[in-house]
Amino acid sequence: MNYSWDWGLLFRSPHIGWIAQGFVTTIEMAVLAWCIAMTLGSLIGTLRTLDNPIAKRIGTLYVEIFRNVPLLAQLFLWYYVIPELLPASAQKFVKRDMADPQFWTSVVGLGCYTAARVAEQVRSGIQSIPRGQRSAALAMGFSTAQVYRYVLLPIGFRTVIPSLTNDFLGVFKNSSLALTLGVMELTAAARQIEEYTFHSFEPFAAATVLYSCVTLLVISLMRVVERRTRIAGNVGTAR
Repeated sequence: MNYSWDWGLLFRSPHIGWIAQGFVTTIEMAVLAWCIAMTLGSLIGTLRTLDNPIAKRIGTLYVEIFRNVPLLAQLFLWYYVIPELLPASAQKFVKRDMADPQFWTSVVGLGCYTAARVAEQVRSGIQSIPRGQRSAALAMGFSTAQVYRYVLLPIGFRTVIPSLTNDFLGVFKNSSLALTLGVMELTAAARQIEEYTFHSFEPFAAATVLYSCVTLLVISLMRVVERRTRIAGNVGTAR
């Protein structure tokens, strides 16, 4: 194999700027999408554990749709199809006036897709709690909303921290699909350097290292959080 290695190109301008900006964009996209996923996923997961059959059906329908449609197809739907279904004024805002529509479309698409996975984690966390705790809270005069707020959700979240960590890392890695919409995230930056320099190994190796560093950092931090918040004797907690 006759390949001329040039690791120095990663530190030359404008390549280093592309990598840095792509990395920042990836982090921003992952964090914003995770906020959507946690908020929406917690709501959907809670709906699936209520005694109300309509609420359960709504939650189940959301999970089945968003979990079983490929993420790439969902991103294309959010970017190309959904705006066409909006009123004219909203279409104008999305297509012309919104700053960086590709970025925000990717954030929404990633968030809604991951929310289905978060919903399943929240549901399993709540259902792992002995039913006696819910009954005891109701017997003390708590409303259903208070039972979830003060008893079920705090315990349920602590139980599924490892699973939620995996889902966050999934958002971080899935953000690379945003390049199909034109978002200059980390993978797209590596690809751009490859096209400009005809060197593929160096930029993608740098991207791999950055992805791996963030993954290891998040795993290490969440292990600390898991140890400090675990409930002794509870199913699913760290040993």
